Amino acid sequence: MDSLITAAAQALAAGNPLGALDRVALRDDAPALALRGIAMAQLGDLVRAKALLQKAARAFGPKEPVARARCVVAEAEVALASRELGWPVKALEAARVTLEAHGDRVNAAHARYLELRRLLLIERLDQAEGLLAELDPEPLPPALRAAHELVVAGIALRRLETQRARSALARAEFAARAAGIPALTAEVQSATRVLNSPAARLIAHGEERPLLLDEVEALLGSTSLVVDACRYVVRGVGMSISLATRPVLFTLARVLAEAWPADVSRETLIAQAFRLKLGDESHRARLRVEIGRLRAALKPLASVTATPRGFALVSSVAADVVVLARLVEEKHAAVFAFLADGESWSSSALALALGTSQRTVQRVLDELGSSGKVQSFGRGRARRWMTPPMPGFATTLLLPHPLPSD
Repeated sequence: MDSLITAAAQALAAGNPLGALDRVALRDDAPALALRGIAMAQLGDLVRAKALLQKAARAFGPKEPVARARCVVAEAEVALASRELGWPVKALEAARVTLEAHGDRVNAAHARYLELRRLLLIERLDQAEGLLAELDPEPLPPALRAAHELVVAGIALRRLETQRARSALARAEFAARAAGIPALTAEVQSATRVLNSPAARLIAHGEERPLLLDEVEALLGSTSLVVDACRYVVRGVGMSISLATRPVLFTLARVLAEAWPADVSRETLIAQAFRLKLGDESHRARLRVEIGRLRAALKPLASVTATPRGFALVSSVAADVVVLARLVEEKHAAVFAFLADGESWSSSALALALGTSQRTVQRVLDELGSSGKVQSFGRGRARRWMTPPMPGFATTLLLPHPLPSD
């Protein structure tokens, strides 16, 4: 490897893409193409980066398996940054195996962390934890130790283990500063802000206030009966009852919980649960049926009693009833939760992350785009969607359940 390639690689490792380009911008040999691709990725030109990395992989040829494997790993990282979650995982795994077989343990570990970050985005937490347990970050350079702790924190955040997340982020910040890479330090600081920003709303006794993530964790571990409108479950004394597939029952439970300890009129319940301004006797009969189903579903946590004007929720296990709701309740909150990370997403990647069909997601994006809530760029398979994150809010946390599929 000549001195210019070595200097460019060192510049990239230090997070200095312009310094790397100064040395190899006019060269078209395979190592220079690969370094130019990584530099363009660090500068944010992901389309150009992908093309350069693919060209470099072809230029290296089959006689240089390690160099080709490194190009595959770099291309996977570009795909992850582009939110192309459908990229071939098997190709990344094959590259990782090749790197390990040739003694390149650092880049092999980097490939594993890319896979872990993808699993986090698509909410495969158990699988991510299993792979993470196989990795020892101690012998790795600081940048990869920071990546390791960011994955630990990401899993902890999604499991509402805030103390574990804070400890991991503290270790990540220390490693990122040791690495001296500004972009990595900024990523750690962004993740830390999530812990110090409101993540949900508490609605109780006719009042509401924002909650930090550790307050959400404390609430879910308290003795209160919690109607969780973030994940559509009713929780209490260590038990939980999911109503995610029964929207009418959950709406009734939430309306009754927001009014607790008072009752709610039949007219209000009909309007909220059935989305009707006026109800007749048939709707009152349907309400009685749904209330009966709700009573059966909530056992043994709570019951619903009839009152002269309507119904009231009665907790069987707690002295208090509260509602945990999203900070901003939009019609398509699930899509907003992913777009709010500030990255550009394809409709196929959103469909994979949400566990629904691409057609359903595309309809939602078209609706949001026509109302100006999200923006798109590119055409065809290169089309991407994004929206700026809401300042001061941890909008990527407490992700709701997937959209119903077609």
